[in-house]
Amino acid sequence: MFSREQAGLAKLLGLAGETNVQGEEQKKLDVLSNDVFIKALISSGRTNILVSEELDEAIFVEPSKRGRYCVVFDPLDGSSNIDCGVSIGTIFGIYMLKEGSAGTLNDVLQPGRNMIAAGYCMYGSSCTLVLSTGSGVNGFTLDPSLGEFILTHPDIKIPKRGKIYSVNEGNAKNWDEPTRKYIENCKFPKDGSSSKSLRYIGSMVADVHRTLLYGGIFMYPADKKSPNGKLRLLYEVFPMSFLLEKAGGQAFTGKDMALDIVPTNIHQRSPIFLGSYDDIEEIKVLYAAEVAKV
Repeated sequence: MFSREQAGLAKLLGLAGETNVQGEEQKKLDVLSNDVFIKALISSGRTNILVSEELDEAIFVEPSKRGRYCVVFDPLDGSSNIDCGVSIGTIFGIYMLKEGSAGTLNDVLQPGRNMIAAGYCMYGSSCTLVLSTGSGVNGFTLDPSLGEFILTHPDIKIPKRGKIYSVNEGNAKNWDEPTRKYIENCKFPKDGSSSKSLRYIGSMVADVHRTLLYGGIFMYPADKKSPNGKLRLLYEVFPMSFLLEKAGGQAFTGKDMALDIVPTNIHQRSPIFLGSYDDIEEIKVLYAAEVAKV
């Protein structure tokens, strides 16, 4: 097993020469990470169904190794940033099989609110694991000398309002009116308050981690180019929304609270606005006003 720091020396950077189900070019570490996670999860004897961003279909674990848990995951989020050394990470969510089920796709096509745990692991200046099992959110940092994760951020609470907004403004020409109005107000607030600062890394794990700790809003809205949104609902939007809500924030799609959506396929996409409670309230008001016009 290679650490991220060793990847360049092991020639594991660059492209693997394949594309995943999303049509995205797979990096070598994408492929390796996916293999490592699948082997570890199956060999644990605790899992029944696995859904990965990198695979077209769900994996149904063979009967002799099955457990009661369904794991949905993006093995290496932000992989387009691998070669330039930006923080990347793993996102995951866990469901329990429905009562009496032997394991079908319906066990993972559930609202995010039904998850029993979710989290992410960020690989950057340190290796940080942020996890919720349904009651609060805690952060752990890997101590390489011990090979153990140490609790360093107990009971994380996102500030009720933040000073940062995080969005790819390169897509601004394709945004709808509520998103445009919100960003305009971030830059030029009409109540005389200070402008928000723009911070956007382009790696969801890194952007959400900063939002969780410092407050503010992370958004990847629907637009003319991607009317259904860009991020994947099951293994990106749901786990991050789960964490933000458990830390006192909110997650909204522009129509619904993110965790209330019932997925219809494992690679479904969704818009997302997530972050501090009051910041999300503002975007909800703008979308409600737009609906009222119709």
